[in-house]
Amino acid sequence: MNLKHYIRDIPDFPKKGIMFKDITPLLQMPLAFEEVIARMANMWSRRIDAITGLDARGFIFASALAFSLKLPLVPIRKKGKLPYETISQEYGLEYGNDVLEIHKDAFCAGDRVLIVDDLLATGGTAHAASALIEKLGASVAGCAFVIEISGIGGREVLKAYDIQSLIVYR
Repeated sequence: MNLKHYIRDIPDFPKKGIMFKDITPLLQMPLAFEEVIARMANMWSRRIDAITGLDARGFIFASALAFSLKLPLVPIRKKGKLPYETISQEYGLEYGNDVLEIHKDAFCAGDRVLIVDDLLATGGTAHAASALIEKLGASVAGCAFVIEISGIGGREVLKAYDIQSLIVYR
């Protein structure tokens, strides 16, 4: 199945000059969504202890993958969205800055954690997530993305980790 058929380009969103990759058509096609989760599960069947989904679209894929692999799911959210004690990490986006947070008790020391998100662009969000995971004494087993935009630095920012992307735009 060619998953690119289920990704829609939205020019100038969220600001001029950005070509947004819209996953909505993929989510509206159950067989395509199932294919994404099956491919990710196949790639990441090796030893991982937990899956973390990145706010917000990463939650969709991380939840389904955690369910499929029968692993714990830990959300990493934007500042102010988690109800318990948190640690935070500031990061840059291709169109600004933001802060991610995670619960202080999200992982045990030594846990191997898979970061899941819909898109790898500059790598800032996943890099901030990796810093949060490592601050808690866990390690990053790898990063799983549905889409990767190559040539804008994301893979380089995350070069210390195993990166798997299902769809790559050059």
